[in-house]
Amino acid sequence: MLEGKKVLLGISGGIAAYKTPELARLLIKAGAEVRVIATENALKLVSGVTLATLTHHKVYSEVFDSTVNYSPEHVSYADWGDALLVAPATADIIGKFAHGLADDALSTTFLAFDKPVFIAPAMNNKMYSHPIVQQNLRQLQAIDVQIIDPAYGPLACGTDGKGRMEEPENIVSYLDESL
Repeated sequence: MLEGKKVLLGISGGIAAYKTPELARLLIKAGAEVRVIATENALKLVSGVTLATLTHHKVYSEVFDSTVNYSPEHVSYADWGDALLVAPATADIIGKFAHGLADDALSTTFLAFDKPVFIAPAMNNKMYSHPIVQQNLRQLQAIDVQIIDPAYGPLACGTDGKGRMEEPENIVSYLDESL
């Protein structure tokens, strides 16, 4: 049940980021409080203003933001959230998570987060099936990161295949059943 849950919605820079305002809206409708952590590339695909307006919270995207009140936000966000949901999870962010790389707001928060983590991969089907991406996903599963499998369907590159981010309604249902 999502009523009263605090969900950190991580957004990485895949074209499926266009689905995240609807995902945030549905999480809130289900009773969750939502705060967004976005990579720089994610904010090239979806507006931070839109996300902040929907969630009523600023979008956290810069580790060294000059307006920060000298508290490490990646730690305070990790302490605040009951769950971290990363949708879309690109091959890049999956690789960073799997190898402990922390060079942006989302990856630093992931490393500080010690509660349930869910990722919804989204990328070209060839990228998704690449052995390195599959190895990285297995590494994340080994540390209890829950993978919300991508769907098969039309992809932004014009092909059909497995790599399409699961629909927001299904992601919310998955979280609702898991938390």
